[in-house]
Order: sequence, then structure tokens, then C-alpha cells
Amino acid sequence: MRRLSVIIPALNEAAGIGTTLAALAQMRERGAEVIVVDGGSSDDTIARAQPLADRVLAAPRGRAAQMNAGAAAATGDVLLFLHADSRLPADADRLILAAVGAAAETWGRFDVAIEGRHPLLPVIAWFMNRRSRLTGIATGDQGLFVTRALFAAAGGYPPIALMEDVALSQALRARGAPRCLRERIVTSGRRWERHGVWRTMALMWRLRWAYWRGADPALLARRYERG
Repeated sequence: MRRLSVIIPALNEAAGIGTTLAALAQMRERGAEVIVVDGGSSDDTIARAQPLADRVLAAPRGRAAQMNAGAAAATGDVLLFLHADSRLPADADRLILAAVGAAAETWGRFDVAIEGRHPLLPVIAWFMNRRSRLTGIATGDQGLFVTRALFAAAGGYPPIALMEDVALSQALRARGAPRCLRERIVTSGRRWERHGVWRTMALMWRLRWAYWRGADPALLARRYERG
């Protein structure tokens, strides 16, 4: 039997980390391992996560570094990287293990739905899912899962400040197309609504275009933080 390890990078997620982890309780009962990797929170993220996770680790700030630290500590042979503000579909562990099967090296992701009140959020999610199917590139919001063997062969997440999910997807895609599950992971639309849907959409397209043209991910991360 394969074991799934769920790795959640977190930074100042005290307000929602308990809800995210509580939703994983049944998966833990079925044998899944849940690891939270904190990047230096100044709130109660760690204290709220500890009773609801198998392990809570500390790592340098940055999703790539945090997720690599979680992968190194994980005991499962299938890894799922989950954002702290996202909720998995029902039976996500069974869906992932069925999609992976007995393959030594395979990977995939879920479709995504963006939670929020703005009427454009479902449209944005539809385009994200469609683009992912066409390009074979997954974003972190889509809950990327991968066998440990393939993750190691691809070198893990590259140590960059932004677009680490795109870079890893490129490395994984070179070894095989992703399994694109139509069940939806629900992610928070808080950033979209806080900064404005149109503004955020334009920013993400500019950042992605700049990355494809070879821009420094550290510079792109600073632009992303400014919104």
C-alpha cells in the first residue's frame, strides 16, 4: 500500500490553518501523513497547527524551501503539496492514489475553484484549468501531487522566490504528462478580492510573461508582494 504525505507551507496562517488541517482528519485516519512547514510566522500558526498535524517543521521563508523541507521529512512515497488556504475535494487521497496507481514516476494535479464573491472568479478558474490541460503546467493552487521517485529525479522545487511551481512542472512534464483530475480543490480568492480581480489578473499575466522571458524570480517576487 502506498502512503500519501500532504505538505503544507505556511506563513502567518493562524486565522485559517486550523480549518485547513481539520478537513484532513479523515485522510489522516486512513493513513495519510500531514506535515506543516512554517516559514517564520509571527502569529499563532505553529501552535494551532501542532494538534492537527503529524509534524510541524520550521524552514527558511519561501514556498520552495518550505516544500522541499517537508518533502525531505515525509515518509510517504506519494507527495501532495497543498496551500494553507486551500481545501481538497472529498476522498482526495483515494483519488490521488488511484491516479498514480503502481507507476514509479508520475504526477498530476486537481482542477481548481476560487472561493469568493466576485462573478469573474469562476471564469478565471476555468481558464486556469484549461490552460493547465493545454500546457501541462500546474500552479500551486491546483494541489500538485507527485511520486517521491519522480520528485527526486526532477530535483525537487528549484530554490527560486517565485514561479517555483511552474519550474517544477516543466521538469516533471519533461518526464511525462500530468494526470489532470477534474475534481476541484477550492482555494481562497482573498488576494484577488483584496487587490482587485482585474488588477491581480493583469499582474499575474505580466509576471508569467516576464518569467518566460528570463526575468529574475527574486525581482518578480518583489513585484508580486507589492501587488
